[in-house]
Amino acid sequence: MTRSWSLECSSCGKTRSADGLPGVCDCGQPYLVRYSCAPPPAAKSLLVERPWTLWRYREWLPLGEREAPVTLGEGGTPLLAALRLGARHGFADLWVKEEGANPTGSFKARGLAAAVTRATLAGARRFVVPTAGNAGVALAAYAARAGVAARVYAPASTPPTILRQIRSFGADLVLLDGHIGDCGTAARAYALESGAVDVSTLREPYRIEGKKSLALELAEQLGWTLPHAIVYPTGGGTGLIGMWKGFGELMRAGWVSGSLPRMYSVQAAGCAPVVQAFRAGAAGCTPWSDPRTIAAGLRVPSPLGDRLMLAVLRQSGGEAVAVADAQLAAAAQELQMLEGIDASPEGGATLAAALELKARGVVKPDERVVLFNTGAGWLYRG
Repeated sequence: MTRSWSLECSSCGKTRSADGLPGVCDCGQPYLVRYSCAPPPAAKSLLVERPWTLWRYREWLPLGEREAPVTLGEGGTPLLAALRLGARHGFADLWVKEEGANPTGSFKARGLAAAVTRATLAGARRFVVPTAGNAGVALAAYAARAGVAARVYAPASTPPTILRQIRSFGADLVLLDGHIGDCGTAARAYALESGAVDVSTLREPYRIEGKKSLALELAEQLGWTLPHAIVYPTGGGTGLIGMWKGFGELMRAGWVSGSLPRMYSVQAAGCAPVVQAFRAGAAGCTPWSDPRTIAAGLRVPSPLGDRLMLAVLRQSGGEAVAVADAQLAAAAQELQMLEGIDASPEGGATLAAALELKARGVVKPDERVVLFNTGAGWLYRG
């Protein structure tokens, strides 16, 4: 199958080729990858002999026939039945997608593997990213794997274990007072000054494609069916947007059928711009002043992908939920002690949100519900 792709602005619809090192559209909004064709359902047979990494879906991803990815074996993470949690809380069909099993300890490995792959194939030798933690670890690792340089800007309040991991992969780590928005400003300035490729959330088009593999993988692990509901911790929103893109592509290509899942975004009560905008019926988010939460990945006060996230929630029939730090911490501990899943605070947030959604009757007891633990809990300790 001969396949190519181009880029389409998610806001104004302007298109361009995928050549070079694309950033955002001239209008300031993210590009999305559009493929010339999709693999037919018969192509499922190609998966049988392939290893369980995200690149088993290479026909769905921005990778040419003779191109090799920059990879550490990312993807192929377990989908775990949460039987004891389900029995305790009245869920008949509860699952946890365990993204802490990725090479760098979080789901960020998927997006950064794709972004670094495409940029290095286009000649990039230097990268920069602002991070709340896990994206910095992932960029540092994949830059090392590719033999290129990386600079990471992180808040000084980032968990120390995560900062040690970033340094251990050889990245140039710069700590700033403030939040990830401040780090983003510094990263963009550095990119302009040095020519480094800025792989900030949604400021290049390929992290979404790496995160799209979550949808492809989940569908395959469920026998090419889709769950009723997905509860996902949302900071920058690349995973939420990428999954929804992936589910739509699978449906249009005939690989799955039926209804698309309802997508539920969970944020921390101390930084909940998407929840606030969703409840207000707004098309975009108002920046959140003084963001505070122990879930570092949720401390994103002004996400670039706000319009896209809100559209996903509304199109899917889902919603946005905020949970307090005490709730998400208790839920993370429950995941660990009852199911043996070393959940990050963000992963705990998904269980806390699912309990609220069920209590309100939004999620039914007999529905298939998938929670995402987006990172390993050990990264937040020590």
